[in-house]
Amino acid sequence: MASSVFNGVETLTLIRGKHSSKLSFSQSEFQGRCFSQMGLVSYGGYSRSRTLAPKCSLSSSRPASQPRFIQHKKEAFWFYRFLSIVYDHIINPGHWTEDMRDDALEPADLSDPRMVVVDVGGGTGFTTLGIVKHVDAKNVTILDQSPHQLAKAKQKEELKDCKIIEGDAEDLPFPTDYADRYVSAGSIEYWPDPQRGIREAYRVLKLGGKACVIGPVYPTYWLSRFFADVWMLFPKEEEYIEWFEKAGFKDVKLKRIGPKWYRGVRRHGLIMGCSVTGVKKASGDSPLQLGPKTEDVSKPANPFVFLLRLILGAMAATYYVLVPIYMWLKDQIVPKGRPI
Repeated sequence: MASSVFNGVETLTLIRGKHSSKLSFSQSEFQGRCFSQMGLVSYGGYSRSRTLAPKCSLSSSRPASQPRFIQHKKEAFWFYRFLSIVYDHIINPGHWTEDMRDDALEPADLSDPRMVVVDVGGGTGFTTLGIVKHVDAKNVTILDQSPHQLAKAKQKEELKDCKIIEGDAEDLPFPTDYADRYVSAGSIEYWPDPQRGIREAYRVLKLGGKACVIGPVYPTYWLSRFFADVWMLFPKEEEYIEWFEKAGFKDVKLKRIGPKWYRGVRRHGLIMGCSVTGVKKASGDSPLQLGPKTEDVSKPANPFVFLLRLILGAMAATYYVLVPIYMWLKDQIVPKGRPI
């Protein structure tokens, strides 16, 4: 199981007080050990004890406000127009396996078949298949902006009773206080404004409802960082936490996930690298107020610029198709117990 890769549940805690000072870590210590020792990181922003994630991504990422080439709704739409044909056969085996999916969904607490669940950015329904193991399909809604991805979901027998609709993660077509659970896997990396999407997650949940966002983590290897910055958003762990806390969530927790061959050192990055959860603490809309959307999809795009971004983004994506193949081969060669 993927969970066996990160079999330690350990946190680092900084106690706030008169004599507390900065918390520092050495680069050599974290590059080799921190991810193999830590599986779940919780952030208690509302108590004296605040648990912090170690910052293993030692290089700064590009700001979320600077969208990558495929981090636009229009480019993502056409990217998936073609990727949807092979998505379940090429992307999932390397970056989003069934073991990883079940491990990542565990913190969502899908404990009641009567729960109302929205799967935002549900695509081909691969994550939804994990949800309907625990929740009646008739209570689950799959939302995605790509009709081509959703067409694949409609073909899956287990999802025939789910509601399947086209929609925007940053402007959800659900009423406030609607769902018991919000799940989004492999979608945040395409959002032009991640904070807005997580704010929407807060809004549509009922009081006490839980959001679960599953996505990539910024890599540490220089070449992987380069292609990540070209392709789509690879947030840092602390960015996920900040977005959740600003939206109003409490009990925010982050769980690191990885495939069987991923031995804990996150050098290259994965399209799915962590599962972040938070609980809605008050009924109604999020307390966070935001301005206009980052991207206006109704505004005409320059055809040349659009095509260039799409091509460059697709080229960068090819690198991340090759990463799991390379890592699988390395796993076969490097003796067990050594980080790869």
